[in-house]
Amino acid sequence: MSPASVDELDHVFAALADPTRRAILARLAAGEATVNELVAPFALSQPTISKHLKVLERAGLVSRGRAAQFRPVRLNAAPLADAAQWIGGYRRFWEQSFDRLDAYVQDLKRKEKRNASQRKRK
Repeated sequence: MSPASVDELDHVFAALADPTRRAILARLAAGEATVNELVAPFALSQPTISKHLKVLERAGLVSRGRAAQFRPVRLNAAPLADAAQWIGGYRRFWEQSFDRLDAYVQDLKRKEKRNASQRKRK
């Protein structure tokens, strides 16, 4: 991964760290919206939502268009795909860890069963 893409990934994860920004992205997944439309479901001011949008823009997760006097905000999912790919790289690690844990639990169960049958014989 190149240094530029590491910086981009850092911005994406920093943007996703906030629940309000995640909710904004979820809303934008349904279609573009104006800032005022994005303010409506939150108990936050328009300037606060605008600050969240700036963080999302810096991460490349949203873009703003122009439609007459409106500047609709649109979701840009490409950086999310990059983040998912990075996270997916750890999938094999977790699967192997769970496989080892499962093998360990099965071994414990076999030992317990063996010990239980030996106790019954005594």
